[in-house]
Amino acid sequence: MKLKVGDNVRVITGSNKGKEGKVLKVFRKENKVLIDGVNIVKKHVKPNRQNETGGILEVEAPIHISNVKVQDKKEKKETKKEVKETKEKKASKKKEEKESK
Repeated sequence: MKLKVGDNVRVITGSNKGKEGKVLKVFRKENKVLIDGVNIVKKHVKPNRQNETGGILEVEAPIHISNVKVQDKKEKKETKKEVKETKEKKASKKKEEKESK
């Protein structure tokens, strides 16, 4: 998973296509992210001690990671986020492959 909290993303599919926002929370097990101002749903709340009036609240719902793309901060366009490998990691992978054979 290449997204993290604070990344600017754009929704590329679904009913919220084209909307942009900042990642508020990442749910790694479910492969979902919570984005500020995207995928707003209405939640009915009963009156209780914290919320004495109750009513209908509008909150953000999580959206699947495959439906969003990271935006480049400078150019304001979508980019693929790369995971860079160092020479040390590549060397250790080769050693592991040789040892397993």
